[in-house]
Amino acid sequence: MQIRIAIPEPTSTDTEYNARSLPPYIAALQSSGATPIIVPLGDSQEHVARLLASAEGVLLPGSRFDVDPERFGATRIPECGPADPGRTAVDELLLQDAFNLRKPVLAICHGMQTLNVWLNGSLIQDLNTELRTAVNHSPGREVIDAHPIRIAKGSRLAGITGVDEHQRVNSSHHQALGRLGDRLRLAAASPEDGVVEAVELDSPEHFVIGVQWHPERTFAAKELSREIFRAFTEAVKGWRPATETKAERV
Repeated sequence: MQIRIAIPEPTSTDTEYNARSLPPYIAALQSSGATPIIVPLGDSQEHVARLLASAEGVLLPGSRFDVDPERFGATRIPECGPADPGRTAVDELLLQDAFNLRKPVLAICHGMQTLNVWLNGSLIQDLNTELRTAVNHSPGREVIDAHPIRIAKGSRLAGITGVDEHQRVNSSHHQALGRLGDRLRLAAASPEDGVVEAVELDSPEHFVIGVQWHPERTFAAKELSREIFRAFTEAVKGWRPATETKAERV
C-alpha cells in the first residue's frame, strides 16, 4: 500500500537551504515506506489543496527562519530572526487540513514551533537571551549527541519508541516552546534546563507529535529516529478518510 505524506519546502526564498535540508526528510520517509509529496511554497492555495487531497499525512520540517512573535502576541526582540510568510501560509493550510481530517502529523524543529503557535501556544524567542541556559541547543549540524533529553513516562512518544526515557539528541535551534498550545502535552524535555523537546496531541484518535531535534539527520545512526518515522508512517498507513465537519483546533 502506497502512503503519501505532504511536506512543504523548508523556506520560500533560500534555495540553497532547501537543497541541503530537504533530502534527509525525503530519504527518511522513503526508507520508512512512504512517498513524499513536496508542496511548493509559491503555488496557489488551489494547487496546494489538490496536493493535500492526495496525501494521508503531513510532515512539517525545520527552517532557517523564525516564527513571527506577532502570531503569539509578543513584541519582537532583536535576537529574533526574520519570518517566512510563504512558509507560514502553507503550514497553516496543511495543519488545517490535517486537523479537519485527523491526518497524522509529524512536526520537526520549526515545524513543532509552528504547530504550538497554531494551537495558541507561545515561544521563547531566543534561548540565550530569555532563558540564559548553559545547554548548547545549536552546536552544529554534524553533532549527533548534542545534549540529553528525558522522554515523559506514559507519553505516546515513550510508547512508540520503546527506548529508554534517557536519550541524547542532536540540536539546531535558538527558539523554543513557551506556553504549550491547546491540547498539547509534554512528551520530552531537556532535564538540564527544562526546554521542551517534544510534544504530542492529547488525543488517542489523532497522531500528532512534534520534536525539537532533527531525527531525519540521524535516521541511520539512531534507533530513536527510526522509531519516530516508523510510528508516524504506520499511523499514516492506518489513516482512513473521515467526514470533514469542523476543525479540531480549539
